[in-house]
Amino acid sequence: MKIGLVGAGPWARKTQAPSLLAHPGVEFTGVWARRPEVAADLGAPVFDSFDALLGAVDAVAFAVPPAVQAGYALRAVQAGKHVLLDKPIAATVAEAEELAAAVTAAGVRSMVTLTLRFAPETRQFLDTVAGRTWAAGSGTWFSGAILGGAYANSPWRHDDGAILDIGPHVFDLLDAALGTIARVAYSHREVASDSWAVLLEHEGGARSTVQLSLRTPIMPSLMRIELSGTDGVETLTDRSTSSTDCFAVLLDEFLQSVDSGVDHECSVHRGLHLQKLIDQAREGALNP
Repeated sequence: MKIGLVGAGPWARKTQAPSLLAHPGVEFTGVWARRPEVAADLGAPVFDSFDALLGAVDAVAFAVPPAVQAGYALRAVQAGKHVLLDKPIAATVAEAEELAAAVTAAGVRSMVTLTLRFAPETRQFLDTVAGRTWAAGSGTWFSGAILGGAYANSPWRHDDGAILDIGPHVFDLLDAALGTIARVAYSHREVASDSWAVLLEHEGGARSTVQLSLRTPIMPSLMRIELSGTDGVETLTDRSTSSTDCFAVLLDEFLQSVDSGVDHECSVHRGLHLQKLIDQAREGALNP
């Protein structure tokens, strides 16, 4: 499959470009980015426009901010291209709904890069907790990503913080492990420390709590998903699988989804579900 990449930032350089180059089922056709001189270092031809890239590929992978991604992804889908979307898939629920509807109308396949879902340790955890009785859960992710390093100059991460960047991962895992999240019951953000506290209600009656921050001085990051109930306690803390190894599995399953014509569980519709939860959490933090 011919796949082009939009974006040349840290995530594109660290994960997407190396993974696209290495995958035997992918022809990494080229890159289009705001800074062509940076894109030139990604190991593929650099296109001088988004339209030129669209004309040369079967699918488009995105590594750009959510507010930028939605519009370009919509154009790609309307051109009949499959899409690999970064999370969150858009800046607003309305944009996410428009994109999801367009994917359905075009009959193309989509995938959201929820990379933790493709790690063997995560899949083992989800298999272990499946079919058992859980009453409560918690998700914690503390990181110092915007205090220094590759992502320190990311405006959208500074503006909305952890709820946009790592929030989708935590919401997704709690949803997959504990049952569909019905609504955000409470949320609060302490802006100075980017500390988020969120209470989630799940369809089966369980509740879970979430704590997030991108401004905690800690190295390495701390990630923990925990379930408790009459069956005891199960915990996921392992993030040892590299992002490129996770992305290789993601690409395998993306290609299978395209070949079969069947949506993956991490399709754009999963992204829309997570977008609605993010929006509720942001609204709750603004209007306690």
